[in-house]
Amino acid sequence: MNTDLREKFTDPTRGVYLFGTTPPKQGTSAEKMTEIADKLLARLQSLEFDGMIVYDIQDESSRINTPRPFPFMHTLDPRVYSRLLRERSGRPVVTYKSVSQRDRAAFTDWLNEAWQEYGIRDIVLVGSPSSEGEIKLSLNDAYSTLIAQPLPYQLGGVTIAERHAKKGNEHQRLISKGQNGCEFFVSQAVYNPQATIDMLTSYARECKTLGLTPQRVILTFTPCGSAKTLEFMEWLGISVPQATNIRILDAENPLQESIRICRSNLEQILEAVLPLGIPLGLNIESLTNRKEEIEASVQLFKLLKSIVDLRLAEAQL
Repeated sequence: MNTDLREKFTDPTRGVYLFGTTPPKQGTSAEKMTEIADKLLARLQSLEFDGMIVYDIQDESSRINTPRPFPFMHTLDPRVYSRLLRERSGRPVVTYKSVSQRDRAAFTDWLNEAWQEYGIRDIVLVGSPSSEGEIKLSLNDAYSTLIAQPLPYQLGGVTIAERHAKKGNEHQRLISKGQNGCEFFVSQAVYNPQATIDMLTSYARECKTLGLTPQRVILTFTPCGSAKTLEFMEWLGISVPQATNIRILDAENPLQESIRICRSNLEQILEAVLPLGIPLGLNIESLTNRKEEIEASVQLFKLLKSIVDLRLAEAQL
């Protein structure tokens, strides 16, 4: 089933469309977890999506001095929720894994269990949110551990345009991660289209220079319906230009305004990046569990997928 996702990822003529979610909080019963999964899948029933992403939520308070706008809650093992969503939906699931808390041997055990017991086939590895604290396994060591074992995972990496805006070297990170086995990348949520355009343009140019084929980049978009969600986005490190911030907060309907902004941002990115030959995809998520924002993410999915499909069809004429 999950090899289907790899086939879709490697077909440059089509988009790939995913929906991102987080596992329920730790302590949720199996019965309640199934209820949560079914409620989400009922919302997604009308969508043509290729698969889902399940995040591995970390406490990122070491990365930033300001307090987290929403309290951090430990969640259930992402593998458990991934397996449930795959079984209930019949769709493949990309599972995130934070690697810094375990040593190499423990991570190897995790990989074996994930494959054998949970049916995980597609993973995205994430490093420590900061250099503070004990890091038992670096991201590069996790990549080498994965390469050294025989299970044929499809491996993805995270890309953050905001890092490119600050340091100008995110495209080199993409090249390096590709050499370490990453076959696709998932971006942080996009609210600064120019940062994404700059990063992807540099990546395409570097690939051309080195004679490499660019890997698929899946762009994440999320609706924002309140000042609290906006504060959380900025706490997570998502770059929101001041004018965009004001547009959302001053709008009569902030949620619909954020959807309009996401549409405009995507169109700007496609205009600049589609000619560069980078296969793209979409990942739509809701950063909160507010009903209005989850429903808005479904609306956003439909809108943005239709735009990518149209632009790809036009490009093939």
